[in-house]
Amino acid sequence: MTEVLKLGQKVPDFEITTYEHTRKDFGKFSLKEQIDKKRWTILFFYPADFTFVCATEFAALAEQHEQFVTKGCDVVTVSTDTEYVHLAWQQSEKELADVRYPMGADPTGKLSRLFGVYDEATGLALRGAFIINPEGVLLSEEVNFYNLGRNIDELLRKFRANLYMATNTGEVCPSKWRDEGDKTLTPSAAMVGRVHEALGR
Repeated sequence: MTEVLKLGQKVPDFEITTYEHTRKDFGKFSLKEQIDKKRWTILFFYPADFTFVCATEFAALAEQHEQFVTKGCDVVTVSTDTEYVHLAWQQSEKELADVRYPMGADPTGKLSRLFGVYDEATGLALRGAFIINPEGVLLSEEVNFYNLGRNIDELLRKFRANLYMATNTGEVCPSKWRDEGDKTLTPSAAMVGRVHEALGR
């Protein structure tokens, strides 16, 4: 049985086959290459091609995709479909017209099991979003059941927060933090029981 990754752990190297609409061809995506390039990675697992909530997530992700890329992060969607089904879905579903990110194929469920989103009862992946830093460490995870789509604005917020904290290691981002320039907290003994005051309220 595959041991499921935990937050803070180094992600083992993996390589998956992809369909890449920008090249109209199949390709490969590996974590080692991401680490070599010092790029962040978001793995965006979803249940299946030719389904309904998934199409809306793909459209929302496409709208924000450039904001991830320009800040050093590559997004890869992953399901247990093959790359051939990815290609067919991309060609037929208009919600995917603006998709420019690679669509990863995990037909054996190996990667889905590693991240703890594989549903043995259906052979599908749950809606899991995972943020991996350029050193290959898992920093954030979100998992929803089949019937609830994810908020891409929140995924972008979490990525921006992790990016900010990577270079501002003494600071933490509170609940309503959205982007660089917003109020952060610097934990200390003096702040214990005084978070309200530290937030300037």
